Amino acid sequence: MDSKKFEILMAAAEMGSLSKASERVGYTQSGLTHMMDALEREVGFPLLQRNHSGIQLTQQGAQLMPAIREFLQASANLENQIRTIAEKKHEVIRIAAYASIAMHWMPEILYRFRRMCPEVNVDLRMVDHALEPFELLESGQTDVIFASRQSYSCCEWVPLYNERMYAILPRDYPLKGRNAFPLEEFAGQEFLMPYGRFDIDVMAALKPLGVRLNAKLARVDDETVIRMVGCGLGVSMMTELMIRGRTDDVLCIPVDPPANRELGMGTHVRRSMSDSIRKLKECVLNYLQKPQA
Repeated sequence: MDSKKFEILMAAAEMGSLSKASERVGYTQSGLTHMMDALEREVGFPLLQRNHSGIQLTQQGAQLMPAIREFLQASANLENQIRTIAEKKHEVIRIAAYASIAMHWMPEILYRFRRMCPEVNVDLRMVDHALEPFELLESGQTDVIFASRQSYSCCEWVPLYNERMYAILPRDYPLKGRNAFPLEEFAGQEFLMPYGRFDIDVMAALKPLGVRLNAKLARVDDETVIRMVGCGLGVSMMTELMIRGRTDDVLCIPVDPPANRELGMGTHVRRSMSDSIRKLKECVLNYLQKPQA
């Protein structure tokens, strides 16, 4: 059976919606519906049931989930072995990292790691969705993730860095001499919400203050959101790695009260850490000991 269909089944069940799953996996909703119908014909019984609130697994589908996860893990292991043999490498470490981390941290980390483990190949996957690294880790499609802390029981988490959050404002915004932006001032303004569930981190900072946003989801990358703010189309809030090197046309000041998100490294709790991954962790920790510019 096609492992891709099972990956989509898991995504649809976790998100409770075929339309949301279609955004994640890059298929149309009708395409996903046809794939799920075909999968149900293959197995011989319904896997998903639809109701007014979305979709959920049938009883039979829920019973299959543990075996599906094992199947996907075995499929990922097979692909890994095939790739390893084809490349004549002894080991491949699959890494999934946020785009900002992949851009600003990973080049030097991987340079250090290659000097330490030249025989190990690294497959780096850059993601723009806050939860995707954890989903890839849970389904066995990656070995190591670099992301912000989320509530996933599958993850053995190593805290690495508290990343500060900043208000992104037009150049002519009236700061009135202030060197920090009150979070309450976001209320009522047109707020450009970065794509990829970054609203999780934004709302974690705003919810304790009861701040309600006039938020518009921007389905574009971080740099485009910053440029939109620079053109006076709204305000936003991002972290230091997301804005690094992109702030010429906007004001970026810390928010008040201060807000952070915890970046870290994750591996699967039920998979033993190889010597190579331990050495990768060592490279990461040594790299982060230096001041972050």
